[in-house]
Amino acid sequence: MKIIKDKISIQELKEMAKNMFGDLVKAVVDVEKRIIAIDAELHSDEEAALIEDGSQQENLWGINIYPENQEKLIEFDSMINLRPSQGNRSRGVDNPEIQKLIIEIVNEIIIK
Repeated sequence: MKIIKDKISIQELKEMAKNMFGDLVKAVVDVEKRIIAIDAELHSDEEAALIEDGSQQENLWGINIYPENQEKLIEFDSMINLRPSQGNRSRGVDNPEIQKLIIEIVNEIIIK
C-alpha cells in the first residue's frame, strides 16, 4: 500500500492492478488533503492508513481505479462510503460535488 501525495504513473497503476485484482486498483481519496492511498486488498485498510497519517474520516472516499479503461477510469463503489450521518446512503458517492472533486484529484495525481 502507498499514500500518494504527489504523482503516480498510469503504468504503475496497471502493474498494481495486475498484481492484485487484474483490472482495478482500490483507492481511498482524502478530498481535504488531496492525497490518495492505493494498492491494498481493502478500502478500509487504506482508510486506516490515511487516518493514521492525519486524515479525517469524513474526508475519505473509496473508489476503484481501472487503469486500462480511460473512459471509465473511476468507479465510485466502496463499503467505507456508507455514511448515513453524512447523507451518503450508498456504497457510491452520492454528492455530485464530491464526485467532481475526487475526479479532479485523481486527474491531478495520475500521470497518463
